[in-house]
Amino acid sequence: MRTITIWDKVRYRFDNTMSKGAIALIGWLGLITLILIMLTALSLVVINATSPDGVQYTFGEALWQSLMRALDSGAVGGDVGWGRLIFLGMTVGGIFILSILIGVITSGIETRLEDLRKGRSFVVENGHTIILGWSPQVFSIISELVIANENQKDSCIVILAEQDKVEMEDEIRDKVGKTGKTRLVCRTGSPIDLSDLEIANPHAARAIIIPSPPTEDPDTYVIKSILAITNNPKRRPEPYHIVAEIREMSNLEVARLVGGEEAQLVLADDLIARITVQASLQSGLSVVYTELLDFGGDEIYFHEQPEWVGKTFGEALFTYEDSALLGLWKKEAGVLLNPPMDTPIHPGDKGIVISQDDDTIHLSGHTGEVDPTALLDADHVTRISARTLVLGWNHRATNIVNELDEYLHPGSKVTVVADTAEARSLVAAECGQLKHANLEFVHGDITSRKLLDSLNISSYHHIIILSYSDSLPSQQADARTLIALLHLRDIANQTRAEFTITTEMLEVQNRDLAAVTRADDFIVSNKLISLMLSQISENKELTAVFQDLFDPEGSELYLKPVGDYIALDTPVNFYTLLEAARRRGQVAIGYRLKAEARDAEKMYGVHVNPKKSEKVKFTDEDKLIVLAEN
Repeated sequence: MRTITIWDKVRYRFDNTMSKGAIALIGWLGLITLILIMLTALSLVVINATSPDGVQYTFGEALWQSLMRALDSGAVGGDVGWGRLIFLGMTVGGIFILSILIGVITSGIETRLEDLRKGRSFVVENGHTIILGWSPQVFSIISELVIANENQKDSCIVILAEQDKVEMEDEIRDKVGKTGKTRLVCRTGSPIDLSDLEIANPHAARAIIIPSPPTEDPDTYVIKSILAITNNPKRRPEPYHIVAEIREMSNLEVARLVGGEEAQLVLADDLIARITVQASLQSGLSVVYTELLDFGGDEIYFHEQPEWVGKTFGEALFTYEDSALLGLWKKEAGVLLNPPMDTPIHPGDKGIVISQDDDTIHLSGHTGEVDPTALLDADHVTRISARTLVLGWNHRATNIVNELDEYLHPGSKVTVVADTAEARSLVAAECGQLKHANLEFVHGDITSRKLLDSLNISSYHHIIILSYSDSLPSQQADARTLIALLHLRDIANQTRAEFTITTEMLEVQNRDLAAVTRADDFIVSNKLISLMLSQISENKELTAVFQDLFDPEGSELYLKPVGDYIALDTPVNFYTLLEAARRRGQVAIGYRLKAEARDAEKMYGVHVNPKKSEKVKFTDEDKLIVLAEN
């Protein structure tokens, strides 16, 4: 066994001190400098050294002059006698010490800057919004939150992900651009690690958004992130406002157990499947949903209107000129979309209102003029066509097929075409017991013109093209979708067949590129999920609204022929359309003009929450957007 000497102990303690970094080094340099100055001053006093003026140095004056020589090497030139040699030694020592000190400070600053670039410093924010994890939805979420925060003086978005801080900032700058009054703070760390999570300061956050990451098991990652917040030993006593994206229905119950009432969960695949199916059967519906979900146009608000007390829901529909009433929120019943028209409004009830902003919701002062001569009594029910073709494959395909079955009539047919190995077995296992439709699977490449010609495309009424998002990068998947779109449009031109095409796109910018194919509707899946997460992060009460709105069992949005509601020979205002829908137990919220269906600047003809007093002359191809049960 080695004998530990005093020198070993001294060196060990010195090494431990030096390992503490720049502060310890500066401390040692300061101590050495102080000792050197003291020795120099003492030597000057001992030898009775004198200044250039012939005055003998006192100990205090010697200390000061030694310090000056340590800081300024040029001061030694005027020294005389033996003091010159002593001051020379002090100056040489000072040069070495000062050089080391500059090097230590420079190194310390560089180390600190490098630490800052790593994004590991604590976020000193309050009332901020946190995004946990990195996914393609992040950019859309940030863009929407920036719009939502335009009227806020001091707003901040914090992103905590495992990516490099600088890389995240560069990518956000490229894809989002300027963020106005909203500050962006990126930090590097794992959202499921408690120590890393503390960096984002979740206990002072207003809302926490957890999008689904692009990994093999995204739901596990999301659930762990929720658990790290709700079961954190340092958690705050007040409930958190967490908005999380869940992919699989089977994981929803576990996420609810972990998040409780603090987590608002968005079942992404189920939601996109429902929107895709509804949009395929009703062209333009995805534009309506986008308009309601983004912060750029009209949004959904909860608003208490004391003047409604004593009125019915049907009467309250006509009290706004620039806003539209969707339903009611009652304390005992919660969200009621399109309730019975004779539902009474009590004190404390809130209206679920579509408006440009929360400060634009105000009574018009009149109930509007309805043209009774334009109203039609007969209620037309449009029957859904029975032959639907699904081209392409991703993990949402079986959900879409099952959702289609909820809307189709007995004897309908659904054909799925895909070239992935697992598609046939999954379709058979998860869609084998359809109630209304006969199911057929065809193995093949959806970009093959030969295959498409063999399918007798003209015999189908509705075609859905799904993105190969599970197996291909987004740009390659969208490229295959575009090729299939071009083939289908060419087939339609040659055969003069009438069928709708609903297309799932992954990248928003590819939607404009795909517009040349004149597809009837586009579903930008990542965008829609991002919009919903952003909306719920601003108002958690919207969770119940969206669940009801997309549930086939309740009232949903439909685009029905305007000619089923009013006579088309004269222009009418929207109050007249509102009354025509009210008589059928429906709520009219807008219309779609066929003449503008290809114009992106006019929202493809979709007008949500139009000014009710303006008159419009409709054609037999125009649609009324209504909230109805069927």
